[in-house]
Amino acid sequence: MRKGILSIGAAAAALTLGLTACGGESGDTSAETSSAPSAAAGDAKPGKIGVILPDSKSSARWETADRKYLEEAFKTAGVQYDIQNAQGDKTAFQTIADQMITNGATVLMIVNLDSGTGKAVLDKAKSQGVATIDYDRLTLGGSASYYVSFDNTAVGKLQGEGLVKCLTDKKADKPIVAELNGSPTDNNATLFKQGYDGVLQPKYDSGDYKKGPDQSVPDWDNTQAGTIFEQMLTQEPKIAGVLAANDGLGNAAISVLKKQKLNGKVPVTGQDATVQGLQNILAGDQCMTVYKAIKKEADAAAQLAVSLAKGEQPQASGTVKDTEGNRDVPSVLLEPQAIFFDNVKDVVADGFVTKDELCTGDFADKCTEAGIS
Repeated sequence: MRKGILSIGAAAAALTLGLTACGGESGDTSAETSSAPSAAAGDAKPGKIGVILPDSKSSARWETADRKYLEEAFKTAGVQYDIQNAQGDKTAFQTIADQMITNGATVLMIVNLDSGTGKAVLDKAKSQGVATIDYDRLTLGGSASYYVSFDNTAVGKLQGEGLVKCLTDKKADKPIVAELNGSPTDNNATLFKQGYDGVLQPKYDSGDYKKGPDQSVPDWDNTQAGTIFEQMLTQEPKIAGVLAANDGLGNAAISVLKKQKLNGKVPVTGQDATVQGLQNILAGDQCMTVYKAIKKEADAAAQLAVSLAKGEQPQASGTVKDTEGNRDVPSVLLEPQAIFFDNVKDVVADGFVTKDELCTGDFADKCTEAGIS
């Protein structure tokens, strides 16, 4: 499925250009632009880069992390850019793409809402000579020239292994496990599930674990996730572990567990190392999350986009198979990290969240206990 998987430390060598090169949840959909001249481009002025983020509801990361890091990278490179957020609206997604191309974007980077919408946007851009990048999510059947993300099957594997660790620590006997999966239209959610089912299915088959309710959450919607998990718990009151595909879904499950005074007793997984997810871990309500060093992902994608904007043809270090398009997409993939109570400090040390954000109020003592200084 994947070739050329990179460690986070190798991200700086993610792309080769003959010489080596790397590649607050505001809800704001307005353009963020910079028109600083490029000092590195010589007489050739780089083209404009357009970026479409998916929403600000499914995960806080898109506005609090990805937008910030992409902006920083583009400003440093001195290129024109336009970053907008489609806020989960497929029509707005296509309209934004059209406007970006009309306004002179020569590179388009997207995080698709689903593969159908993404494909339409990518194909139209390609037909107009615009270079394209799939960022974080692969558009199945699409035509993106490059793909930059994490090894998403490995993310799921870490989640599955994390839940096994937490259930083992609690000495759970034949626990019933519920799976709260991401959006069925997101290829990443499919890969996450492949990863954690690869860990959990042998447990089900052996009888060590009992497979409980297993349901996807449309559009990663946290409100729907709460309703779905409440129905799961009504259907199976003895759920003993929850494989939640990200921190938002995990928090939705935790909110339901709190009503039944089961929080902290039933291990819940997550992903994205959000402040909320990390605080849930510190409180003992969430057993783990998966940290993806988004700055490194954004930096790799931005440097790739800048190279394309300068008219260069960079070579990616690996490929990912597009199973619908039956093609190998040149790719840069980074490795994720499992986060438990004992290494929450790693996320703070990396600068992804700050101590001031995390260690508020009742969490101050927990931060001290977790070695966060």
